[in-house]
Amino acid sequence: MPSQQILPITYHPPPQKSLLKEAQDDPSTRLLLCSNFEDEEKNTPVNPLLPRVSSYTNTSAAAPNNHQQRRRRSASDSSLSSHSDEGSRHTLAGDVQHAAAETFLVTRLSLKLLKYLGVGYRWITRFLALGCYSFLLMPGFIQVGYYYFFSRQVRRGIVYGDQPRNRLDLYLPKNSDGPKPVIAFVTGGAWIIGYKAWGSLLGQQLSERDIIVACIDYRNFPQGTISDMVKDASQGISFVCNHIADYGGDPNRVYLMGQSAGAHIGACTLIDQAIKEAGEGESSSWSVSQIKAYFGLSGGYNLLNLVDHFHHRGLYRSIFLGFIFLSRIALNFYDSKTSHSIMEGEQSLQRFSPELMIQDPNVRNAVSLLPPIILFHGTADYSIPSDASKSFAETLQRLGVTARSILYEGKTHTDLFLQDPMRGGRDDMFEDLVAIIHEGDSEALAKDAVAPPRRRLVPECMLKLAHRVSPF
Repeated sequence: MPSQQILPITYHPPPQKSLLKEAQDDPSTRLLLCSNFEDEEKNTPVNPLLPRVSSYTNTSAAAPNNHQQRRRRSASDSSLSSHSDEGSRHTLAGDVQHAAAETFLVTRLSLKLLKYLGVGYRWITRFLALGCYSFLLMPGFIQVGYYYFFSRQVRRGIVYGDQPRNRLDLYLPKNSDGPKPVIAFVTGGAWIIGYKAWGSLLGQQLSERDIIVACIDYRNFPQGTISDMVKDASQGISFVCNHIADYGGDPNRVYLMGQSAGAHIGACTLIDQAIKEAGEGESSSWSVSQIKAYFGLSGGYNLLNLVDHFHHRGLYRSIFLGFIFLSRIALNFYDSKTSHSIMEGEQSLQRFSPELMIQDPNVRNAVSLLPPIILFHGTADYSIPSDASKSFAETLQRLGVTARSILYEGKTHTDLFLQDPMRGGRDDMFEDLVAIIHEGDSEALAKDAVAPPRRRLVPECMLKLAHRVSPF
């Protein structure tokens, strides 16, 4: 039997001259020409998708180039083991370096994006408010960061795809007696600064209730656009559905959840997958039927209705539509093959608005495949009004989908996700989420009833100030 080889994948960047010429003809794209997209392309790693291989066995006779084959195989095995969480133990320095590098990438892309779009008065005031908000919650951030880097229950940077940032973090319960329910979590970040570590607080607290959490990272703008984010999320969900049993998870109890922009991406991914399954000849590595329920936290599901709201909040209408136009130019620098899938104008906003997608008569069969959908939202959310979740749930119900919205009086965009979990004690949204997941499991419900109250991470006075200055 011939020996197996894993050959390196060489990335050939697309030619730039034609793109530059086209951009020079359009004055609206000139601001992109001074950017360092070429440098980002060179510096951004393109990781090949590593298949799961049980073993490598060399049964062939020695050949003249046997030494070279062994060297290639050795290099490939090293690459495989370096990306496998079980294959090697990363040093603390390596973990910190990896997190710092990706955080730097997120920050750099965000600052570059602001440079393109222009920084107005509202943006400046919001950045100042963000600085104060982060300072007030810093005691909690430090404790969560310590857990993220030092806890043995966290498996960081598991590779699930072949694109940059196609990684996920797993938060595992200490108790390993039997398969555990699993949440595949898509973090928020305004489609710009999303990062898998943002879900570490939720992952830590849910793992204490015997629930595994997989925080999925994905490409952000301008490294990728909404179609890339949906594709990345789909690959991450596929990994969870097909491989979570290796980490003690129950593949028959997989839930999908997203927060803010992540809730929008998760809903788009779920509906897109249902449409594929309802069509003919579509093959996929995971199925909507594998998802027991979808949880949306503070998400927006009708972008057409949110354009005016974003405009008044500082994300001006021209900028929001500019996201779509500039994304096309940006992605051409990264991958010319996917430039046709970038959102453009109002038509694309409708294509990526879950509430509008499900009302298309051509996808009624797909809508019938959707799992139960539960939407959490605070009534004092100024970033995305709670009516977004209420309207989406009502639309789903009219179409025959099991859906409901749960609103929390006086809670803002970040109260449900940050301040309340850092407050400790009882958290209504958290308890509602755990109760739904453990529904029908008498043993788990009995443990929940006697679970100790969560520890406070931030003093109450600082939490109240953070609630007042929050820019979200």
